[in-house]
Amino acid sequence: MVKKLGLYVGALLACTIAQAGVDENLPVYKPVSGVSGKLNSIGSDTLNNLMTLWAESFQKMYPNVKIQIEGKGSSTAPPALIEGTSQLGPMSREMKSKEIDKFESKFNYKPTPIGVAIDALAVFVNKDNPVAGLSLTQVDAMFSSTRKRGGSEITKWGQIGIDSLKDSDVSLYGRNSASGTYGFFGKVALAKGDYKKTVKEQPGSSAVVAGVGENIGAIGYSGIGYKTASVRALPLSKEGKDFKEPTAKNCLNGTYPLSRVLFVYINKSPEKPVDKLTYEFLRFVLSKQGQEIVEKDGYYPLPAAPAAKYLEGLK
Repeated sequence: MVKKLGLYVGALLACTIAQAGVDENLPVYKPVSGVSGKLNSIGSDTLNNLMTLWAESFQKMYPNVKIQIEGKGSSTAPPALIEGTSQLGPMSREMKSKEIDKFESKFNYKPTPIGVAIDALAVFVNKDNPVAGLSLTQVDAMFSSTRKRGGSEITKWGQIGIDSLKDSDVSLYGRNSASGTYGFFGKVALAKGDYKKTVKEQPGSSAVVAGVGENIGAIGYSGIGYKTASVRALPLSKEGKDFKEPTAKNCLNGTYPLSRVLFVYINKSPEKPVDKLTYEFLRFVLSKQGQEIVEKDGYYPLPAAPAAKYLEGLK
């Protein structure tokens, strides 16, 4: 089920005609009676702000609901779901097969992934850095020690023609290994290569962006929702031409090379529907109001079709 849902959304993102803003076909959320209790969310830092905003809006409708959120990295979500310390496992990547296997060995069924938003994993530079864009080969040549994309190592901005910074070091910022963003960037941008030891690993996305914003020679990667006025998100190219901005349209049509779906994983038995509190929270997340929050936080809303598909999987 995990792979089928991931492939479903991947195919949809590659062929959907991108709409501007929130899809008008998303359902409007209407509160229901009898919703109370406690929800725990443990997982992705990328989704931390979104989970907090969703929780705040949800708790206003349901005063008898308490939601606690911890965002230390996607790799913390699977153990929390397995141990039962959380009902919600936000992840900025799909679960690895070994994580699914551990879950399945305990419960005899797989965890259920719910797509909640679309992200352009952005490559940020300082706002005063004039570089127009980068190919994935150049990104790999900066961040990776193995350079599986075949480029020559890049350590100075002058190596890619940035004359105003020709003697400036390429100062690298990234996430730590607990992060799904770290895993996704390594898998896609670095073609499963190894990171350089000189990458300054940060515990959170905001720290990556802050570091890049303070150093004109810096470059780092983070979810688009963490963009600030001190940085620029670069257009990227798969092959060194036809650069694509990290926009909603380019993520939806599959042309931006680092687009991804953000997930919340849950423990749902295939024999019965998910509990009412978890269901209503996710129904809110996948509603028009929930996806408006996605847009306000700087990420890109899901179209109505995949949102409905995910919601259907909760019943």
